[in-house]
Amino acid sequence: MELKAPKFSNHGCRLNAYETEAMKELATSAGVENAVIINTCAVTAEAVRKARQDIRKLRRENPSAKLIVTGCAAQTEPETFAKMSEVDVVIGNTEKMKPETWTNMAPNLIGQTEPVQVDDIMSVTETAGHLIDGFGTRSRAYVQVQNGCDHRCTFCIIPYGRGNSRSVPAGVVVDQIKRLVDRGYNEVVLTGVDLTSWGADLPAAPKLGDLVMRILKLVPDLRRLRISSIDSIEVDENLMQAIATEPRLMPHLHLSLQHGDDMILKRMKRRHLRDDAIRFCEDARKLRPDMTFGADIIAGFPTETEAHFDNSLKLVEECDLTWLHVFPYSKREGTPAAKIPSQVNGKIIKDRAARLRAAGDAQVDSHLERQIGQTHQILMENPRMGRTEQFTEVRFAADQPESQIVTAKIIGRDGIQLTA
Repeated sequence: MELKAPKFSNHGCRLNAYETEAMKELATSAGVENAVIINTCAVTAEAVRKARQDIRKLRRENPSAKLIVTGCAAQTEPETFAKMSEVDVVIGNTEKMKPETWTNMAPNLIGQTEPVQVDDIMSVTETAGHLIDGFGTRSRAYVQVQNGCDHRCTFCIIPYGRGNSRSVPAGVVVDQIKRLVDRGYNEVVLTGVDLTSWGADLPAAPKLGDLVMRILKLVPDLRRLRISSIDSIEVDENLMQAIATEPRLMPHLHLSLQHGDDMILKRMKRRHLRDDAIRFCEDARKLRPDMTFGADIIAGFPTETEAHFDNSLKLVEECDLTWLHVFPYSKREGTPAAKIPSQVNGKIIKDRAARLRAAGDAQVDSHLERQIGQTHQILMENPRMGRTEQFTEVRFAADQPESQIVTAKIIGRDGIQLTA
């Protein structure tokens, strides 16, 4: 089929999805035609493999298109993609957000484009958060407030794909959210690579809690505000105050925990211990009893014994985690963890990941059962499905007003969905 408008394929996180929407606007404004753009993820070796697989598939489907690869994997290993015969151009994470990059991809300049355009991500000091106001469903918008990471966890390649932490100024964020509310959005989600580092590079070094309080004060018509993944050890007093006093801040936090054993946490170069995680969850629930937690946990980090792993299993119950993102450890060349001699056997990693997921499934079951009989404010994503304040899916038997918040009593469950 003949291409004209550019086609996009997004891999990875919400921030990547946000940036894909920005690239769509940039490419369209620049007049880019007959191009396929793949926005890659580098979080695991498997993510890079899937990107390469997608590139081959998209080339077969679009033999005459200009194929452009960008994203974190393109930033961290541009040579990998430049060597692929299917690829025409590789551009970095900074370059993909520049209007001039896309102007140079326009049809009249198609033969003049440098095949590899990847600069030093560590030299970048600003975000491109002003490019778009947000994206999402008609009911929920995602707004980038931060990019990059100053930490160097031993398993993680992402800082080398995203650069150091940099923040979108609070005034810019508030103006974006005001425009989104004016367009009818009832819920906004703040996104970033390391959200709790927001503000450290801004004048007076404000904290994430300051931003949350400012949004809720200056955008009184915003019905619901969510925070995506956070590092609990970096949560500030104002954020805890918002949890306690602001009903418009949704009672659902996704925590970057990674493990439940102190020795493994130290080898990961994390900044918290297991007791810190347990204490944070207890404190947050005292302030907001309906709070639910998701968490990232890695299974099979190098040197992990059965006893170490058992501490991660116990943490699921001790923190009462509901929504788990379980990652089988994936060796990433270029990270300190990849050099640790005592790598865990792949079959053991797979088995431990399955056990963690089973523990997570049991927690979800318990959470869903507790909701039956309760009344929730549900934001409708489509006429028959919406989400509670805790982000739990609810299915309705009759159509509801899409993108609106409806009050409903939970009458049962169907799999991992509640029914109302």
